[in-house]
Amino acid sequence: MTELLAPAGTLEKLKWAVQYGADAVYFGIQSFSLRSHAGNFSLDDVEQAMSYLRQHNKKGYVTLNIYPWSAEYDDLILNARHLEDIGVDAFIISDLGVMWELKQNGIQTPLHISTQANTVSYQTINAYQALGAKRVNLARELSLEKIAEIQSHISKESIETEVFIHGAVCFSYSGRCAISDYLAGRKANRGECTHPCRWNYYLVEEKRPNEYIPVFEDDRGYYLMNPKELALFPFVPALKNMGVHSYKIEGRMKSIHYVASTVAFYRKILDGHAYTENEGMALLNRISNRGYSYGFMKGGITPDDYAIDQRQSKSHARFVGNIIEESIDDLPLINVRNSIHAGETLELMMPSGELTSIILPEILYLKDNTAVETAHHGSFVRLNEHVPAYSIFRRISPS
Repeated sequence: MTELLAPAGTLEKLKWAVQYGADAVYFGIQSFSLRSHAGNFSLDDVEQAMSYLRQHNKKGYVTLNIYPWSAEYDDLILNARHLEDIGVDAFIISDLGVMWELKQNGIQTPLHISTQANTVSYQTINAYQALGAKRVNLARELSLEKIAEIQSHISKESIETEVFIHGAVCFSYSGRCAISDYLAGRKANRGECTHPCRWNYYLVEEKRPNEYIPVFEDDRGYYLMNPKELALFPFVPALKNMGVHSYKIEGRMKSIHYVASTVAFYRKILDGHAYTENEGMALLNRISNRGYSYGFMKGGITPDDYAIDQRQSKSHARFVGNIIEESIDDLPLINVRNSIHAGETLELMMPSGELTSIILPEILYLKDNTAVETAHHGSFVRLNEHVPAYSIFRRISPS
């Protein structure tokens, strides 16, 4: 049984991931997570999240994948006890000391080894299995061939493997980066990364310190360390045949549009739908990205895997609204995210993953029944046909 694992930076994003077909979600609490700016969950939020997940027969994993200082362990164990009492399905960890202390303190919640542990061999996976781990996330630096070798040397009944199949990647080895520490005083391995690999840079010649020499491909600079994002959908069938259990999407800090779009896309693939490369990329280019790459999965990295000429590409679509759970007279309401216009044609994506077109009415009626030709961000528009809650509207531009 394969698993589609989605990011949940907030309780709202968690619900979107579930509605679009995720089997499990991962999220952080307000400490001990490597995404300190992702919104993150209070313990009350975790209780609400796990209640919602149980109602939908889904799982929730909590990230405790920071590398803690010695003085932080007592607080970490206390939080782990609270989370275990709530009933989270697993802890995602990186540090061997965390694994040891959780076990020594009688914590029974299953342990998943994070990508931050940069696991690249079956010997390491077998060691984690012996230490009591249930799952290991394989390093993004592995090729398909290397993953096949690993899968052939582990007991799949005793330990699961997990692969990141989509999302942003770190310039450094398995996320172990110190550039942010040096340039911004923000510790990447404490969840504070400022992403300096995405910044634009100039050259300065030693004897001319005040002259900034541009080395750029656009008018904002040269993005020397800007890797493209992973989109490994062509490799999913092969990974499934090898026995990889979980397929993980990066993006706890991304939007609900990103969560819905990526989960819907990979849900279809895991359920057996096949996309050509052009079809897949056309769908994924409906969300903002820095260009896509197959990364190390194809065997190695080339200059084409870096977007040195851009910081962020333009997507082919704009997220303009979504259907909320509230209705009026049994008809749905659109939560307007970007301006929409009477009579225009929009693309509609439903939680089933189905894509279709919809023509808006010639007159738009707001929640209070005011008639308008254009509805702006923050308003709610009545829709005169039945569309399921959590459906997304987007305006498609020529590619």
